[in-house]
Amino acid sequence: MSRPLPTLLVIPTGIGCAIGGYAGDGLPAARLLAAASGCLITHPNALNAAALYWSDPRIHYVEGWALNRFAAGDLALAPVASQRVGLLLDAGIEEELRLRHLQVAEACRASLGLSIGPVLSTDAPLEVSLSLGPSGASSGLIGRPDALIRAGERLLQAGATAIAVVARFPDEPSSEALASYRQGSGVDALAGAEAVISHLLSRQLGIPCAHAPALAPLSLDPRLDPLAAAEELGHTFLPCVLVGLSRAPNLIPLRPAPSPGLEFFGGDLIHPSRIGAVVAPAGALGGEAVLACAERGIPLIAVEGNPSLLNVSAEHLGLRTIAAASYAEAAGLVLALREGLQPEALRRPLPPLDLLSADRPSDGGSAFPGPWPLRDGRPPHPPC
Repeated sequence: MSRPLPTLLVIPTGIGCAIGGYAGDGLPAARLLAAASGCLITHPNALNAAALYWSDPRIHYVEGWALNRFAAGDLALAPVASQRVGLLLDAGIEEELRLRHLQVAEACRASLGLSIGPVLSTDAPLEVSLSLGPSGASSGLIGRPDALIRAGERLLQAGATAIAVVARFPDEPSSEALASYRQGSGVDALAGAEAVISHLLSRQLGIPCAHAPALAPLSLDPRLDPLAAAEELGHTFLPCVLVGLSRAPNLIPLRPAPSPGLEFFGGDLIHPSRIGAVVAPAGALGGEAVLACAERGIPLIAVEGNPSLLNVSAEHLGLRTIAAASYAEAAGLVLALREGLQPEALRRPLPPLDLLSADRPSDGGSAFPGPWPLRDGRPPHPPC
């Protein structure tokens, strides 16, 4: 088998994606793409399934802010055997619900052998609120970001190398949005606020972070849609977060200058220059990671078969993409790229060759070869 082709899987959170818009229903697509690429980098939204998780050494669990920075070339990823996962609990969680989450941590230690701890509660309730944007996408606010950051910094100082956050989210058992979600339609109302929390902490601390909401259990619904079932198996969403973070790669800054000791990681380091493809829904191409990859000329596979509330397409953005009807087709295209096959060779009719005129210069009217200035105005390296 050829060497792995590091591939990004991006399924934006909180926009009602048909695949990946629920707890863990993006996992089958992620597993298939991991098998095709040999190295898949994706965010917790595509992998978390509450009490369920599928561990695969070819899948790298990278929070959304860090994924964006990796795509932009600012970070490299260093795979690790394990992380010491600090547990950060919102002071607004009631005692019984707090104990449920502590029991999850103890279960992961006893049954899975994970390194969990230390555990710390914030010095003030985080005061999370939920909302929907004009497009219907979920959003939210955290009233006390200062309390979140203080607790995160204390856990980091105490030896945590990754942090799982559990914030108390408002219970809305009778809301229409929740009812629709449980019936397999609508938007995950929690996702936007979750992203705010994990992005803030990851950016502030520079280590892997992910979030699990604390909610009161819902009453049994015999008509529950299979897509929503994973979220109702237990009292918490924390198990998948602890498992995912337990082997999340370290974040290695590359800008403004590479970290000292970067050579220590050797061939194990996943450098952003090695990204071979990015896979995203065809109507949700406006995210930072996708645009950063497009700017760098990385092949963009747009999956038509994953609609959402958004319609931010390649045509709207002027992007060149490789169309895929499904994630199964996207996996085939990733495998083709990994094997050095041009995807266009697999379709008919073949596009015409791009022919240049010999008597017409290709850039700037000069008949002489480069090196041409780079886009940011910096001089290029001298010719070899």
